[in-house]
Amino acid sequence: MDIIRENKYMWKVEKFKNMKVPVYVLTDSQTIRSQEYHEAIMQLVNVATLPGIVKGSFGMPDIHWGYGFPIGGVAAFDADSGIISPGGVGFDINCGVRIMTTSLEFSEIKDYIDEILTRVYNEIPVGVGSRTNFKLSVKEMKKILNNGVYWAINNNYGLAEDLYNIEDSGKIKYADADFVSDEAIKRGADELGTLGSGNHFIEIQIVEKVFEKENAERYGLFEGQIVYMIHSGSRGLGHQVATDYIKIFRDNLKDWNKKIPDKQLINAPFKSKYGQEYFSAMNAAANFAFVNRQIMGHKIRNIFKDLFDVESKLLYDITHNIAKLEKHNVDGEEKELIVHRKGATRAFPDQIVLIPGSMGSSSYILLGTEKSMSIAFGSSAHGAGRVLGRRQAKRRLNYKNVLNSMKEKKIKIISKSKNTIIEEAPEVYKDVDSVVDIIEKIGISRKIAKLTPVGVVKG
Repeated sequence: MDIIRENKYMWKVEKFKNMKVPVYVLTDSQTIRSQEYHEAIMQLVNVATLPGIVKGSFGMPDIHWGYGFPIGGVAAFDADSGIISPGGVGFDINCGVRIMTTSLEFSEIKDYIDEILTRVYNEIPVGVGSRTNFKLSVKEMKKILNNGVYWAINNNYGLAEDLYNIEDSGKIKYADADFVSDEAIKRGADELGTLGSGNHFIEIQIVEKVFEKENAERYGLFEGQIVYMIHSGSRGLGHQVATDYIKIFRDNLKDWNKKIPDKQLINAPFKSKYGQEYFSAMNAAANFAFVNRQIMGHKIRNIFKDLFDVESKLLYDITHNIAKLEKHNVDGEEKELIVHRKGATRAFPDQIVLIPGSMGSSSYILLGTEKSMSIAFGSSAHGAGRVLGRRQAKRRLNYKNVLNSMKEKKIKIISKSKNTIIEEAPEVYKDVDSVVDIIEKIGISRKIAKLTPVGVVKG
């Protein structure tokens, strides 16, 4: 496989096997040589063979191996002739990030970090299999799946103004709960408002640096400010939706999928019965994830109100595991596409982009650009990207050493599991500063502010 350098931060695979479009990888020369990176590039090559793909198969700077599509992968398919694939969305449908701002400075809360973290940990269930006290009927669950954050606002979880600061206003119109299985609804009924485990987190952060003063002021950001970030998704409900439809596709679309280069790329024609049913169920799960983050955000908003008598504002909530029906320019013609972003965020012009770092490293607030529309369907990276698997992390890292490293950085942490702290240590991820620098140099997003954690809650 020949990887051609297009420019300093763009690499191209033009012809390999049965590719219908080129592969484009956005990264630096050091990373492109990594063997682990090549496994993810091979996945991009496989994606480039799928029916109806247009323009290219794209890898963001945080790309790494995933189920079917690589994490950090972007691909768009013609809505009429193309496909939709659960492997291009991920099992954690609408895993995403939310940032809420306060008027507080670090000096005002530095003596209360332990209390804040304890309150958050006690009020928001965390960890594998975490459950809430919600007793939601199937009828109520379907309202959540169809109406998203509108359900939350109507039930006093948040403010009406929050809707203006969520992707799709927290309600994707193509959702239809009738295509979500009873098992998925059952799994989600007692998971609403829970964090989960793995790379999910809640962080209390300080705005360390502002890069664009005018835009920072526009969004109420200033250096020294306290904000908090929530990273979570659709929990067991979303996982079950993905599992259900992978099985449905396998059982009913054997002939259609017999030539795919990787069985994890199983798919359905987007306009087919099965493709539309998955699309409806996926969007319902995405609405559930929006509500999940909304409830957690509102609980933390109340904690800050109780402790400091301040109101928190929702800056933005963005998804990074989804397939979106969008119109884009393809060869001078506007076309309707189904854009798969797996571990990638939408970065439309002047739209906020949120890129979380790993536990103990920085996160960023950026703005999408016009250039992103011409490179990767208005997309950007979603995080730092793993370089070590969880098993590798447990073999190489020591729990006490990771904790000591956090203490040296003056970051306090509460976690339900020691393993999570090891598996999500900063050392297992790429340098988020480098990832964000590449994004900005390519021109698909611009840095507005850099955030540094002072307190972390993990599952």
